[in-house]
Amino acid sequence: MANEQVLTADQVIDNARRYLKGEDIAFLERAYEFAKNAHAEQYRKSGEPYIIHPIQVAGILVDLDLDPSTIAAGFLHDVVEDTSVTLEEIKEAFNAEVAMLVDGVTKLGKIKYKSQEEQQAENHRKMFVAMAQDIRVILIKLADRLHNMRTLKHLPQEKQRRISNETLEIFAPLAHRLGISKIKWELEDTALRYLNPQQYYRIVNLMKRKRAEREEYISEVMNEVNDRLEEVEITAELSGRPKHIYSIYRKMAKQNKQFSEIYDLLAVRIIVNSIKDCYAVLGIIHTCWKPMPGRFKDYIAMPKPNMYQSLHTTVIGPKGDPLEVQIRTSDMHQIAEYGIAAHWAYKEDKEADDRASFEEKLTWFREILEWQNDATNAEEFMESLKIDLFSDMVFVFTPKGDVIELPSGSVPIDFSYRIHSEIGNKTIGAKVNGKMVTLDYKLKTGDIIEILTSKHSYGPSQDWLKLAQTSQAKNRIRQFFKKQRREENVEKGRDLVEKEIKGMDFDLKEILNSENINRVSEKFNFMTADDMFAAVGYNGITALQVANRLTEKQRRQRDKEQQITDITENAEKKKTAPVKKRKDAGVVVQGIDSLLVRLSKCCNPVPGDEIVGFITRGRGVSVHRADCANVEAEGTTDRLIDVDWESDVKDNREYNVEIEITGYDRRGLLNEVLQAVNETKTDITAVSGRSDRNKMATIHMAIAIHNINHLHKVVERIKQISDIYAVRRIMQ
Repeated sequence: MANEQVLTADQVIDNARRYLKGEDIAFLERAYEFAKNAHAEQYRKSGEPYIIHPIQVAGILVDLDLDPSTIAAGFLHDVVEDTSVTLEEIKEAFNAEVAMLVDGVTKLGKIKYKSQEEQQAENHRKMFVAMAQDIRVILIKLADRLHNMRTLKHLPQEKQRRISNETLEIFAPLAHRLGISKIKWELEDTALRYLNPQQYYRIVNLMKRKRAEREEYISEVMNEVNDRLEEVEITAELSGRPKHIYSIYRKMAKQNKQFSEIYDLLAVRIIVNSIKDCYAVLGIIHTCWKPMPGRFKDYIAMPKPNMYQSLHTTVIGPKGDPLEVQIRTSDMHQIAEYGIAAHWAYKEDKEADDRASFEEKLTWFREILEWQNDATNAEEFMESLKIDLFSDMVFVFTPKGDVIELPSGSVPIDFSYRIHSEIGNKTIGAKVNGKMVTLDYKLKTGDIIEILTSKHSYGPSQDWLKLAQTSQAKNRIRQFFKKQRREENVEKGRDLVEKEIKGMDFDLKEILNSENINRVSEKFNFMTADDMFAAVGYNGITALQVANRLTEKQRRQRDKEQQITDITENAEKKKTAPVKKRKDAGVVVQGIDSLLVRLSKCCNPVPGDEIVGFITRGRGVSVHRADCANVEAEGTTDRLIDVDWESDVKDNREYNVEIEITGYDRRGLLNEVLQAVNETKTDITAVSGRSDRNKMATIHMAIAIHNINHLHKVVERIKQISDIYAVRRIMQ
């Protein structure tokens, strides 16, 4: 999966010929032509034709040797979301399988949500549910995200950071849980480059400095291992294992270590023909060099949940430095690189029973999704999923020796509900490694757990909801209370909702009519209104959530009336104000004259930026860049208003813009930056800089520019200076 190369459609199709027949190739060519016609006249932010993106996604899927339907869906994955094509048309033109895969990765674009966060959460919930039906949905989505990350440089910085954060929180951990390390590492490294460029480039520089020395050392080690393996007639493939930038960064951050203290930068991977050879090679390695205590891991005898298998050991190498060695078979290596995708690789001779057996290994994922069914909204669903699916894991044992996997931080309550709901409800205590422990004891890998139960137990207490870490345990506890105290919860929930509505100063009779209550209970996916109030009573959802839904129509009307009042009052106040005040900003408010207009200091818009007006209370219209994060934060979209730059904005009018320049610190760097800005005939109103102990320089500069083209000219000139890594526009 080359990071830089941009494939053509012909190259993707030719790569697919490695393992697909003529009729399958014709199927892919038809999918490409369909996508090309659907995306005609569409372009990406980079200025490239939009079809470039689906081609690269399909190319990544071909690299994984996936089946024709999945690759076709890769070509078509955006046509429903971004064009007028419907799923029915795809089903008719191709088949139901391709239509199902495309639907699984299509965002919910036609539904209106209160916030971008809510929409993103709903999109993720849809994707995960589709993934539970067919795992290929997430393979397409990972390929889509991988190419988007490769082209992230063309987006504004705020979007770069948001998308990179989402990648680290959702997609990279998901790739890890599915064992696709080839995609996981690139997602993580690319996200780090946008989220923390200083640390990213610092690690890159540090790795470059000692690369030759490391390569020489690894070569010496591999030669010695090769000689020993030849003596015992074991055939093996040896290579140096590259250490990825994000893993170094994470280790430095979590363990508070310096780069020089990361000892597994030196690593050798040995691939052999059989499991027997794996253990034989391990013995040879431990004979050559002394193993470090506590650094041996046998993932062959106990594979990771993502099916990863390998032997890991760290030894004191020939020069006294720690050396990590990984030993595995070629089949294990294929799984380590491609994970779940290796099982879905298209092979004519793959038996249906083999795939069914593989599907059974994914029951952990479907179980987790089932546990999310009680989530009242998409945000809660995603938070629960992050805990159960993406957090670090611990592996504990039942008294019979069965392995149970739980999120890090889990307690005996989580363990008991993982075994069975009835065991959880009847729990009265726990033993860990033969000793009694409290129910808030944090489980550790290797613990042997014995749950003590009593048939006379009255069930869980409310405090257990605070102790439990897994969504499965929390949902089972809530279900217990829901069944046990339904009438009490219904009454309690109704009282809490009424209290919230009164606090909003609305009439209860107007709000709590049966039509409104039934409408809201359906929105929360409850069968009856009593079910909804009961959920409020046992803390399944909050009274404020319900009250907000019940009063949304009235609150919207109240806000509109207030906005009209504010605009009218402001227009009256500013009626006699000189026209110059409006023109000082160089901005025209559509449909309204004599209204105070000011440029927002949080994003400092300049002529050429896309802008939007925000109606403030008592201060006229605040003009923001369209991509300013504070626009959503300040209020609802009802308070936004169309504004434009004046057509006759004078070139001599100046606008303040702040930029941040980062690069490798060296003598004369600041002087070169100042000289470069002066060459563009730009006034500098403020400048400051700092350098850290890792020789990373950060320069903050305020400049006076005329328009967006002027700003681009300044930025491009600065980027021409050697050792400059990035120039970005600062938003407060």
